[in-house]
Amino acid sequence: MLDHLHATVARRLRHLSPQQQNGINTRVWPAATARKLSVIVILAVLHASTAVAQRGQIAPEAATGTTSRALVTASRHMIATANPHATKAGLEILRAGGSAIDAAIAAQLVLGLVEPQSSGLGGGAFILHHDARTNELMAYDGRERAPAAARPDRFLKGHLPIPFDRAVHSGLSVGVPGLVRLIQDAHRAHGRVPWASLFEPAITLAEAGFIVSSRLNLLLHWMGSGNFAPDARRYFFGPDGFPRRAGETLQNPDYAATLRHIATGGPASFYSGTTARAIVTAVTEAPNAPGDMTAADLEDYAAVTRPPLCTAYRGYRICGMGPPSSGGIVVSQTLRFLERFDLGRGPSAAMNASAMHLIAEAQKLAYADRDRYIADPDFVPVPPGLSDPGYLDQRGEAIRPDRSMPKPEAGEPPGAARQTFGIDATLESVGTTHLSVIDAEGNAVSMTSTIEAAFGSRLWAAGFLLNNELTDFSFRPADAAGQPVANRVEGGKRPRSSMAPTIVYDADGRVFAVLGSPGGARIPLYVVKALVALIDWNLDAQEAAALPNFGSRGSAFEIEAGWHSLSHALKMSALGHRIAIDLMTSGTHIIVRRGDGMEGAADPRREGEARGD
Repeated sequence: MLDHLHATVARRLRHLSPQQQNGINTRVWPAATARKLSVIVILAVLHASTAVAQRGQIAPEAATGTTSRALVTASRHMIATANPHATKAGLEILRAGGSAIDAAIAAQLVLGLVEPQSSGLGGGAFILHHDARTNELMAYDGRERAPAAARPDRFLKGHLPIPFDRAVHSGLSVGVPGLVRLIQDAHRAHGRVPWASLFEPAITLAEAGFIVSSRLNLLLHWMGSGNFAPDARRYFFGPDGFPRRAGETLQNPDYAATLRHIATGGPASFYSGTTARAIVTAVTEAPNAPGDMTAADLEDYAAVTRPPLCTAYRGYRICGMGPPSSGGIVVSQTLRFLERFDLGRGPSAAMNASAMHLIAEAQKLAYADRDRYIADPDFVPVPPGLSDPGYLDQRGEAIRPDRSMPKPEAGEPPGAARQTFGIDATLESVGTTHLSVIDAEGNAVSMTSTIEAAFGSRLWAAGFLLNNELTDFSFRPADAAGQPVANRVEGGKRPRSSMAPTIVYDADGRVFAVLGSPGGARIPLYVVKALVALIDWNLDAQEAAALPNFGSRGSAFEIEAGWHSLSHALKMSALGHRIAIDLMTSGTHIIVRRGDGMEGAADPRREGEARGD
């Protein structure tokens, strides 16, 4: 379908002058041609889930419509999350004198209940924390780990990878959850409210019940009851096999009981005892293929503090997460490549064709390096030269303002021999959430959490879903030349992530913005778009979140489906891009500080909310 669109566009463009190509939109086409192209775009939108094969977008968290949202402002504190219940819980903690990390933890525990398709106790997360008193930025890694027994051929049958969805819905896909250890570590360092108090909003809501949202109902319809393990099926679906209705009250006493155990007994009551046994049973008795997680794997889990990854851009300092996340590397490299180009200034320049082209070209180069070199740094030495200014300047010379490059190869950064890293074959699904917080003292939290695919592995234990993070490893442990892939499966290893929690500092070292997004391998695209929108195009937080998504992960130019798609597709095609239209369901939540106030934004593509005082 999209090849047809590309061919049709290319044929027509050959008959237009450069001036027409540069300013083209649907109005310059004869009526018959405009109708023909409109039908093609509509069909591409309707069939986008099958049209975009690039990078194996298997079972993403589907789009469920958009809701117009107004910019929210505050002067004291603010929180933006993916669900109003979670935002309310976090805001109540802030109003009670809690810190940014206190609010983030309370909100996350509620998200695990009301947005179970995206994150929860059975998954992991990354946290960036800015301490206003010390001006210190800390990066916390709560990424899931492979069981000790995991081997590089975990997802092979013979010499061939097993089907992706079969791997997802199995015990083989489940990594040791990291969220509970992570939030304890962050709370010990930065919390003010007692640990147990942070669990009360989620416990109360789980016992009383919450109203099933239209988004959750639609995602359950999309997934289907047959794809869930029996316990999860009974919770999410009625006896007739239909999902819980939008507007129905759904209680989760098992989740409440698990939260009470953690609230009183700390993480030890999650990583051992009845909850741990429930996790191990769900994994080892899973359908399709049992897993090999043990009680020792759970007891041995530890979260890790990592050095944050920061880069300069237009006088700002952009800070993100380093490996095992690739999000910070991709964002950092992309911005470095773009620094020497004028992307336009002010709101009138937003989404201009030249800037979109340059952004996509920069992202192609960054993704090529990410795919080759980024993995768990405790197992694979990540080349320090990936951030070397000389290397990036030389590599950026491949960007041509007037023409798209073919899919690039990885570069050869200083300190690394490229041939020692195999060509990556990782697929990545989309089932993640993001929240942003700034408290009254100026402490800031950017937290992205996940269970990987929508509804994770679809396995259920003690009131929550288990992740399928191990499918974030490359199914093939070596490439065709026999070179080992950096992101291959190994026992105790953390799979590569694309999560990109981000905190931006202005020229005076003051927090300017806190942001991040779900979206699997596309997360860096969404974060870069928002950063350029805020810094280059001077959009407000809500305008930046709502701006159509676009970019490239190495090959096609991807553009979010919508009535704007045709115009952008024509302009990018004129520069040699192959076009891929898809429902790019971001969930970007942003807080921006302007003077003495704050702007908050929730992505209109999801059901989130920003609130503050």
